[in-house]
Amino acid sequence: MRIATTTIYQLATQALLNQQAALAKTQNQVATGKRVQTPADDPVAAVQLHELARSQAQYQQYDKNSIAVTGRLQLEEQALADTGTVLQRARELVLQANTATLNDSDRKSIATELKSRLDELMSIGNRKDANGEYLFAGYSTAAQPFARGASGSVQYFGDSGARRLEVDPTLQVQDSDPGSHLFMNIPAGNGLFVTGASSGNTGSGVIDAGSIVSRAAWVAGTYTLSFSTPTTWQVNDSGGALIASGNYSSGSVIAFNGVQIGINGAPAAGDQFTVSSAGTQDVFTTLDGIIAALASGASGDAQRAQFNSALNGSLQQLDQANDQLLNVRSQVGARLSMLEDGDSARSAQLVTLESAAGQLGGLDYAAAVSKMSQQYMGLQAAQQSFASIGKLSLFNYL
Repeated sequence: MRIATTTIYQLATQALLNQQAALAKTQNQVATGKRVQTPADDPVAAVQLHELARSQAQYQQYDKNSIAVTGRLQLEEQALADTGTVLQRARELVLQANTATLNDSDRKSIATELKSRLDELMSIGNRKDANGEYLFAGYSTAAQPFARGASGSVQYFGDSGARRLEVDPTLQVQDSDPGSHLFMNIPAGNGLFVTGASSGNTGSGVIDAGSIVSRAAWVAGTYTLSFSTPTTWQVNDSGGALIASGNYSSGSVIAFNGVQIGINGAPAAGDQFTVSSAGTQDVFTTLDGIIAALASGASGDAQRAQFNSALNGSLQQLDQANDQLLNVRSQVGARLSMLEDGDSARSAQLVTLESAAGQLGGLDYAAAVSKMSQQYMGLQAAQQSFASIGKLSLFNYL
């Protein structure tokens, strides 16, 4: 059987192309360090490598989420530290103002500084992160959370939500705290009840913030502590029922329903004080109340007594705000610590995944280089053979 010249050329060309393709594939393996370039190279390994790559991409996304959460929490931690500084300074100013040696002019000077501290606190509450989103607005990160409303009081325009990002297959971490929790919904008084002095009092009696003896014995409600004479007192509930009564001397403790109240000074007959169940109060309202009390002055004994009673309650409220702050700071610290531990665990998991992928689809360089050399020599031999065959002609025999 005779073979056409074109067939010989076609077969030789195809052989050269196959040799070049095989050499190119080996060269690509050596260049990339990957044995499995396509599923056809090793179908089973290709499926396993695909799953490993998916897991690696997932953990890399967890790393990005962790970086984002850590950044916001670090900004929040700094904001909380600054808030603590403001509250501490405000408390120092209130203690300074609550002394008999200061006059009204001195107290107005203190009120001026407290106004600047209040503005500073609002500025902290309206801080943004690196993306221009408000830290303390809840889900409403594009809306400024704190501003004065039509009534003149500071209002919260965010929501009570808290964003969470997934940093592990089984873990989501909260990236901030809503301002409603940090600045607004602060337990009033000592958390159980609040005390106050009637604006119509004429004596010099000053009521303190009170203390809790037995929570179980406390009955929620509003109670009126009144003095029928400067030395006798009685406590009535909101319905007028008598709860307790006794004799009074300055500094003595008045106890009823599991709570104790201290009054100093000399109440006048007819003076009244209130003890009522605690609700919540925002820190801005507390500071506004202190500023208003300092600006109003206290000229007479009765006014000074009411002024001192108000500042005693304000000090208690600032302590409650600071306790709330410390609680949130501890939660933020716990989240940051958890993220740090998670980062270490993910790094170890990524190393494990990369090692598994390397073992499964990695290349044996020694074997691959030897194979590439053989293929290159084979390609050269095929090229030389093709060149020799191409020179063959019948005219060489004539």
